[in-house]
Amino acid sequence: MPLVTSTEMFKKAYAGGYAVGAFNVNNMEIVQGITEACKEEKAPVILQVSKGARAYANHTYLVKLVEAAVIECPEIPIVLHLDHGPDFETCKACIDGGFTSVMIDASSKPFEENIEITKKVVEYAHDHGVVVEAELGTLAGIEDDVKVAAHAASYTRPEEVEEFVSKTGCDSLAIAIGTSHGAYKFTPEQCTRNEKGILVPPPLRFDVLEEVSKRLPGFPIVLHGSSSVPQEYVKMVNEHGGKMPDAVGIPEEQLRKAATLSVCKINIDSDLRLTMTGTIRQFFDEHPDKFDPREYLKPARANIKETVRHKLRDVLGCAGKA
Repeated sequence: MPLVTSTEMFKKAYAGGYAVGAFNVNNMEIVQGITEACKEEKAPVILQVSKGARAYANHTYLVKLVEAAVIECPEIPIVLHLDHGPDFETCKACIDGGFTSVMIDASSKPFEENIEITKKVVEYAHDHGVVVEAELGTLAGIEDDVKVAAHAASYTRPEEVEEFVSKTGCDSLAIAIGTSHGAYKFTPEQCTRNEKGILVPPPLRFDVLEEVSKRLPGFPIVLHGSSSVPQEYVKMVNEHGGKMPDAVGIPEEQLRKAATLSVCKINIDSDLRLTMTGTIRQFFDEHPDKFDPREYLKPARANIKETVRHKLRDVLGCAGKA
């Protein structure tokens, strides 16, 4: 099966009450861990590449890694997606370079300018058989070159979504309902603490999601910044030389609820980074004599695979939906 667009994926996900996982990729081991889990769980998947990943690994290497995954996993549909495309030129380069889906993120611009930029990308993408994700509202946090302070974040305004989608022609819409980029999604002041002293983040704004869904019936919604920051890996990092105090993410039960509604794509990046980093830190701590990258990347890849498997089964609900 060649690379596909997300159109049919999202139709099935919307009707079936589940979401497709969109996992960020940067190197071979991450691509392998994700796609091996999806192959075994018979799940569709979106492999997404950020501007930072393209700068780190080179566009061509990333495309070829994903093409290799398509060859190795012919039973599952795979989308190659640009995450947070900052401008038309970057989106065009990815469309011309083999991507089947792009995101244009003009959410920091005024509403009318966001429409104008998004429409330009949509017109070019659709002429080349590529789908487009756009964004309304601004998420806090840090992801590669996307940096938004908490005070600058803004929830999506439901009263704007119909005009935005109709004028741009975008195929899916990322909205802001309280998720956040990075491993430090919330300050301690934004959270409460449970009986064990663990931070509990504020709940997502499901009222905003439900109002958007009413105004855009059947239209696929996307959640960015949706890693759950698994505490076992935060602990692993901290116990083996790391310093990640108060790292906290989105509770998985809230993501599962969102997936049963209109959310068809949920972005996960930090959880994979934590999984890889925690595993490697532990390996070096326990094996200070080792230096072969294959020896520490192999368990990191295996743990990424298990993290993704858990997401497919227990959070996204897309296992068996390929």
